[in-house]
Amino acid sequence: MAPRTPPDYIEEDDSAGLDHDLRLRTVRTAASTLAESIHTEERRFKRRKTRRNALKTFFRRQSDKGKDRGKAGQAEGEDQTGKPAVITGERRRIYVNAEIPLGELDQHGDPLARYPRNKIRTSKYTIVTFVPKNLFEQFRRVANIYFLILVILQIFPMFGSSTPQIAMLPLVFILCVTAIKDGIEDYRRARLDEEVNNSATTKLGQWRNVNRAKDPRTWLEKLRGVPHPDKLTRGVRKLRERDHQDLQHLVLVKNNGTSSVRSSNTSFITDTVEKSPDSVEEASSTHLYPPTPHGGYTSPASSVASKGVDNAVARARALSSAADSTRSSRASVGVMDWEHRSSGTAQWERTLWKKLYVGDIVLLRENDQVPADIIVLSTSDADGLCYVETKNLDGETNLKPRKSLKATSSISGDEDLEHASFVIDSEPPHANLYTYNGVLRYTNKSEDGSGKTAKVEPVTINELMLRGCTLRNTDWVIGLVAFTGKDTKILLNGGDTPSKRSKIEKETNFNVIMNFVILLIMCLVTGIVNGVFLDKTGTSADYFEMGAEASTSNIVNAIVTFVSCLVAFQNIVPISLYISIEIVKTIQAFFIFQDVDMYYAPLDSACVPKTWNISDDLGQIAYIFSDKTGTLTQNVMEFQRCSINGVPYGEGVTEAMKGAAIRTGQDVSADPAAEAAELVRTKATMVDAMKSSWRNPYLQEDSLTLLSPKLIQHLADTSNPQREKIIAFFRALALCHTVLPDRPEPREQPNLIHYKAESPDEVALVSAARDVGFPFLVRSNGALEIEVLGKKETYLPLRVLEFNSTRKRMSVIVRDSEGRIVLYCKGADSVIYERLAKDHDQEMKESTQRDLNTFANGGLRTLCLAYRYLTEEEFASWLRVSEEAAAAVDDRDDKIEEANEQIEHSLTVLGATALEDKLQEGVPDAIEMLHQAGIKLWILTGDKLQTAIEIGFSCNLLTNSMEVMIISADSASEARNQIEGGLNKIASMTRAARTEKRISDSTSATGFAVVIDGDTLRYALSEELKPLFLTLGTQCDTVVCCRVSPAQKALTVKLVKEGRNVMTLAIGDGANDVAMIQEAHVGCGLLGKEGSQAAMSADYAFAQFRFLTKLLLVHGRWSYIRIAEMHANFFYKNVIWTVAMFWFLFWNSFDATYLFEYTFILLQNLAFTSLPVIVLGAFDQDVNAKAALAFPQLYKRGVLGLEYTRTKFWAYMVDGLYQSAIVYFITYLVWSMGTASSWDGRDVGALADFGTTAAVAALIASNIYVGLNTKYWTVMTWVVIIVSILLIFIWIAIYSAFVTYTFSGEASVIFPLMNFWATVVLVISLALIPRFIWNFIQQSFRPLDRDIVREMWVAGDLKEKLGIRRRKAARIDTSVTGRDEVTSDTFSDTDPEAYVPLSAQPYLSSPNARTDMDVREKGLGGPAPQPDYHDGVHSPVPLSYYSPSAIRSAMPSPMVGTFQASRPQSGDPLSQPPADDHRDSIETVQAPWTQPVTQHNPLAPSGQPHDGGGYEMRPTRNREASSSSASVLSTSTYLTATNGPPTPDPEDDGETIRDMRRESSNSYASSYSPRAL
Repeated sequence: MAPRTPPDYIEEDDSAGLDHDLRLRTVRTAASTLAESIHTEERRFKRRKTRRNALKTFFRRQSDKGKDRGKAGQAEGEDQTGKPAVITGERRRIYVNAEIPLGELDQHGDPLARYPRNKIRTSKYTIVTFVPKNLFEQFRRVANIYFLILVILQIFPMFGSSTPQIAMLPLVFILCVTAIKDGIEDYRRARLDEEVNNSATTKLGQWRNVNRAKDPRTWLEKLRGVPHPDKLTRGVRKLRERDHQDLQHLVLVKNNGTSSVRSSNTSFITDTVEKSPDSVEEASSTHLYPPTPHGGYTSPASSVASKGVDNAVARARALSSAADSTRSSRASVGVMDWEHRSSGTAQWERTLWKKLYVGDIVLLRENDQVPADIIVLSTSDADGLCYVETKNLDGETNLKPRKSLKATSSISGDEDLEHASFVIDSEPPHANLYTYNGVLRYTNKSEDGSGKTAKVEPVTINELMLRGCTLRNTDWVIGLVAFTGKDTKILLNGGDTPSKRSKIEKETNFNVIMNFVILLIMCLVTGIVNGVFLDKTGTSADYFEMGAEASTSNIVNAIVTFVSCLVAFQNIVPISLYISIEIVKTIQAFFIFQDVDMYYAPLDSACVPKTWNISDDLGQIAYIFSDKTGTLTQNVMEFQRCSINGVPYGEGVTEAMKGAAIRTGQDVSADPAAEAAELVRTKATMVDAMKSSWRNPYLQEDSLTLLSPKLIQHLADTSNPQREKIIAFFRALALCHTVLPDRPEPREQPNLIHYKAESPDEVALVSAARDVGFPFLVRSNGALEIEVLGKKETYLPLRVLEFNSTRKRMSVIVRDSEGRIVLYCKGADSVIYERLAKDHDQEMKESTQRDLNTFANGGLRTLCLAYRYLTEEEFASWLRVSEEAAAAVDDRDDKIEEANEQIEHSLTVLGATALEDKLQEGVPDAIEMLHQAGIKLWILTGDKLQTAIEIGFSCNLLTNSMEVMIISADSASEARNQIEGGLNKIASMTRAARTEKRISDSTSATGFAVVIDGDTLRYALSEELKPLFLTLGTQCDTVVCCRVSPAQKALTVKLVKEGRNVMTLAIGDGANDVAMIQEAHVGCGLLGKEGSQAAMSADYAFAQFRFLTKLLLVHGRWSYIRIAEMHANFFYKNVIWTVAMFWFLFWNSFDATYLFEYTFILLQNLAFTSLPVIVLGAFDQDVNAKAALAFPQLYKRGVLGLEYTRTKFWAYMVDGLYQSAIVYFITYLVWSMGTASSWDGRDVGALADFGTTAAVAALIASNIYVGLNTKYWTVMTWVVIIVSILLIFIWIAIYSAFVTYTFSGEASVIFPLMNFWATVVLVISLALIPRFIWNFIQQSFRPLDRDIVREMWVAGDLKEKLGIRRRKAARIDTSVTGRDEVTSDTFSDTDPEAYVPLSAQPYLSSPNARTDMDVREKGLGGPAPQPDYHDGVHSPVPLSYYSPSAIRSAMPSPMVGTFQASRPQSGDPLSQPPADDHRDSIETVQAPWTQPVTQHNPLAPSGQPHDGGGYEMRPTRNREASSSSASVLSTSTYLTATNGPPTPDPEDDGETIRDMRRESSNSYASSYSPRAL
């Protein structure tokens, strides 16, 4: 029987998450989702382990040849996840002080392999390519090609153009304006590129890099004058002169645990005296974090504790002797070959980033940015560790550890580098940020000294520092440049800067083609008919038009007529449209930049539009793809809650908890100002109690986030049994970590301690312990020193069992002062609970688990703490097993994990912690508002699964009512099964929901969410599974993708963009987000305090995620509607003008004679009709900004693309065709009724008289038509339309004053003529009446949501509800007496509506359930709550909020959300109402005014108030406090509908209220439906 191949017995479907109907298992609450994610990862880890073991068994059974081939394939064909990785390209060899084989050299002795220089370019153009490339991009517009052809044709006089130079000006203008705009945008990118390329770094100079050609410049670079790399340019010379003293004779010292960077001209003694450590702690606190793997901290370099000069001299001698001893043994260490002779001239020198090449050796010092992808050779740490911050890449401030190669770790200077000889065999460059495979090859003396042996050492991602990272907590690093410029991983993930075009601009190509087809038809008809007429003989043309034709051939003359008509009718494809659009979009970009609502004071930054031509795309976004860290969150952790011995501690409500409470229908309507003041009082009380109970000089009050006076009370009460539990809990927090204490100012502030850690979670935990009274003070090889309520305790560190994504926990083993060995463990609750002792207190386990679930459901990040005591025998036995596992060559990680499992058991729970990953201000409200607008949000993050889920719940992206599906697979077949299982789940639940009879009228529905990891996403994005994954993702409300690479982010965006043909937006703040930002239709980058790579590459850059709501729902929506209306009006006004000229051809033998005077044709789009359309496109508003934010559902029309459709285009074209017929035939009818006479007796029968009358009527009709389509009439609108009309008559008067052949004295002929004025008025009336009637019918009987909102704004009382004063000074002042009034940032200071009174109603997050986007326009729902942000600070009192129930009688649909009363549940800390709650607990909401004013419904017939349209202002009765209700209502005014649903009286019982609502639910919902009108 033939042996089975590995897939036969390895690839088994994982059905753990599927039921018998092949439906994917789903979970709901945050706690259950996190638990399920952990179990999923555990199952996956076990599957991988099984596969690895099976593969080893399989290959072991094969022949030697087969084994070698299999192992080689596995080594080079698999990534870190064990899956095949396809990497194209040739491997590269980097030689350091080694000879390159002859086969790799060319005839000049230079290496054949040429690598790009480190200079980068993200700009699209160069000086050479700007003109051709920009012209190519502009002529992608079909219209520009058409205009170019016409310009060429008009060069020939036979086609009727007398001034071809003037004819070409519009095209030249539009090309130049667009080129200048593109040039400015790209110049900004080029400036940023130049800034990066000219950054300074340090490299090894006076040393031969054999990997670089002697002259690596290309012939083009030589032609451009690029200097030779070895030539000292002016910039480098200045840089070296500036840093000469710092680098002169630089000596890098590395010692046992202590490192430093010193110059020979600086005295060790002087330097050390100035910065002498005050204790062993300060002398040994450098580069010990994190500890060495599996225990063992390195000892400090010196134990000298004395102060002053003696200490300095001793320390200097220790460093010197250590360096000498190390140098003496270098001959046989690693890559060092001291027998190799060197020039001795190598030295460190300053240079620029762009001058680095592959093979260069660089020196990085603390806080330096990494200039290229660098392999770490040596570091200042004795263990070869260094730490990098990747904030510029992914927005995270966590420190990532990197380590040096073992063979090169002894290098500590330029002399060492001259004697090092090795080769790096590297894989080709690729975009995967998380994998790298290389081999270090070197030779060393054999142990017996008989010769040299070849040795190898693997190089992985752990030894690679990526470009853009920042070196932290490490004095120096020596590295080898492996990848430069465009070969670096971050550049490979970025891609080329795209040229983006808006959706309407692309759609315009179709409209232009259609108009061009119409133009061809008209020209063909004209040419053919004219040829027929020319073929006739015996006509008047034989006598009056002799020699007028271009040739004697009628066919040629017909062709000339055809081309002449192309020129005459060219306005039907308006070039002025593109000129006007550029002007309009520039104005729109200026408005976005000037919006104070999107200004962020802390960074002094506004919203900066970088790509101006896609502003209308902002109004059509259907999917938003967002990064998490730095975009949704601040990457700041705060310790908010804890549970100790089953007792919860912590007060205050976080944003995450508020969102969780709102999702469960609870009332969290506490006054933010009062709530903040109460927290301040609580904090002050807690601090006073701590100071009076114990001494804690390390307390930092500003960073104290755990507020719980109860905790301090229990801790101060020595008789309370809970006290010892609390002490044990915080002692564990102070010991179980790998943080490093840092004293930034040891002399000025000796008690100021900051903590540095790889994770902000650990910093938050240790900082919380410090502030409560358990500070962590010292970490050294022999001691961990903490304080416990003012008393110092010292522990001996024995081992550290590190945290990783598989273990989900970390442990420390220490020996206390009594000699006992204690193991402290912290990690995920499910992992800890699996390892608890069998006889553990069940009640405590259950109470702690309840608290953990409460914290997790509130969006907090939870950890569980436990401990156990170890015996000496048990620890000694385990230590032997652990050391054997650490020394293993094969399966080292698995053996280490097995050893850890042997000691991490039988634990006892101490308690649980809950951290808040601080969200940016307004993120939950912004996400809710975007969801109401019909926009779906996907999170694409590189964070781990649990972190992404926690943030999803805290920012309201995931809710407890959602069915969350976690997809995690190890193979394509598993991924297919799980994706299909998710689709089956959705289908089954959707069918059940359709068949179920709903008794409740609630509009809430169960939503779905998908959480998928990056490895599974790779399978999901394959060609076979893409359609399935796309179907699953788009049927869900939310998709969370974690552990994804930048390339996967871009592929996910591309999948949705192309698969669903919808508009997408990507937003991020790091360099790893650049790829998806460039892939999306619109890219947004968040500005950071230290700059942002994402903002540089984005189309729009701003500072806070919440600004996205204003950018999309207001500016984006306005821009989309304006551009759509502007396009339609432009095509209309050119049709009415051009087709009117075509009608005239029927009366002139189709010889292309102009109906209008030629100057009218030139000025029609330039002066007479251009300004009204530009004003429409730049300033029109269908609804006010406040109303647009209050009703985010208005945005759905943009998502569905209903504002700019081909139906609308053809409707406007038909309207223009009709009006052109009216313009010509009515004028012709008047003129055919008889020849009129002017005031001087002249006949009014000339073509100029007839054509001028038709032209005036057409131009005025066009301008008034634009006015009919304008929704927001301002002074500017009136002035522009009136001036445009007057300009027509002014031009007639001016031009008729000149002596011309046909137009001289025209004004004196037609202006006094009544026929002229009557004809103009009649034509305009007949032309515009159909459009006026259509607008009236549409807005009266078939109104859109925006029409209703606009009517509520103009004629109703929506302004009052939104807190905006009316313009009329005579109106009753409805502001609350005694309250302050502020000016809204939404409007400019000159806007009379910007004066907004502050409402006393506290801010409420939206309680409305999410509803699916309805294609129909009805079902708007109530207005969304609007938080007020002023200068980047969340105002404690919002500017506007009112209940949807207060205006539901004015809504056109019954789909209106209402507030549902909910009773607090006992025992739930999230549901406890504030002690002083002045809101009515039923449904009414306090209105921002107190005067009883009666308003009539504006939709009711004149003089007859509608029955349900009035609002009655009435005071409510006081309710006395009782045991059942903690709220006390003062005499306040509430808004009720007089004939809507009866507003419950505060004293009615619950049953009466429910009956009243049930009886009126059907009557009020349709009170204002269009049919009722």
